[in-house]
Amino acid sequence: MSAPRQASAVATSNIALVKYWGKRDLALNLPATGSISVTLNALETRTTVCFDEDLAADAIRLGGKTTGTERIAAFLDLVRELAGTDSRAAVTSENDFPTGAGLASSASGFAALALACDAALGLGLSTAALSVLARRGSGSAARSLVGGYAEMAAGSAPDGHDAYASPLAPPECLPLALLVAVTTAAPKTVGSTEGMQRTEATSPYHAAWVRSTQGDLDRMRAAILAGDLEQVGTLAEGNALRMHADMLAASPPLLYWNAATVAAMRTVHDLRATGTGAWFTIDAGPQVKVLCAPSDADGVAAALAATAGVEQVLRAAPGPGARLVERVS
Repeated sequence: MSAPRQASAVATSNIALVKYWGKRDLALNLPATGSISVTLNALETRTTVCFDEDLAADAIRLGGKTTGTERIAAFLDLVRELAGTDSRAAVTSENDFPTGAGLASSASGFAALALACDAALGLGLSTAALSVLARRGSGSAARSLVGGYAEMAAGSAPDGHDAYASPLAPPECLPLALLVAVTTAAPKTVGSTEGMQRTEATSPYHAAWVRSTQGDLDRMRAAILAGDLEQVGTLAEGNALRMHADMLAASPPLLYWNAATVAAMRTVHDLRATGTGAWFTIDAGPQVKVLCAPSDADGVAAALAATAGVEQVLRAAPGPGARLVERVS
């Protein structure tokens, strides 16, 4: 009987500056387009996995609860197939930020889980292979394995081996502050995968959204490498609004925003009108993420906190990729 094999890993959320919305293969979780993101130094998930032959079934706890674990169980099956083992696993995972509320908790969660599984089972996967594995759990998780600015390739291979995230630039290439205006901690009513499927199937704008992404990727890549915060912010804001226009055109429409979301967007526009460089981006959820120069962070945070309906303002900056914090074997 083998001894239990255990490891713990930490990963943080990432914010997509050029987003993907739609999949070219649902079973393999392959994105229809590439994306560019910044991995944060906050919004952290800590995950421990222990493969133990004495376990009769997987035991999974997310945030102290055993609900909503089906995706984790399916992911563990993929890992077991890679490792050639049938050992069940105990998984515990905790976020220090709201879960399932449009703050990319699945990105940090599956990035941490992929790294912990790799270490516990001694798979020795490369960074690219780890990114491919994490993508099977969550498309955005592929990017949270990489620190700083990352670019996710959509790839073209049917098996998805070329759809993974690579480093684009280190954090110091473009210093910025990222303020998250949390407008509700409640889970969103329509998950991202369901929302993507609905949009692909029913939105008349979706093909145009996919076509427009390559230009955004090229311009965003150049802006980050040039350290041009204004151009990065302008591109990120426009890309997010076009994605939400695509969602709104779905049937029935996908409206992830609430009143405070719109109010926070207006706050950002007011800040720019008075000379403060600030730009927003919004993922599939009601939270508003605002990019600005580090020197403007206090003022922008105060303006967001004073916005009607904003419950709290979280602060972050570009940070490291996923990291192993414990291994027991």
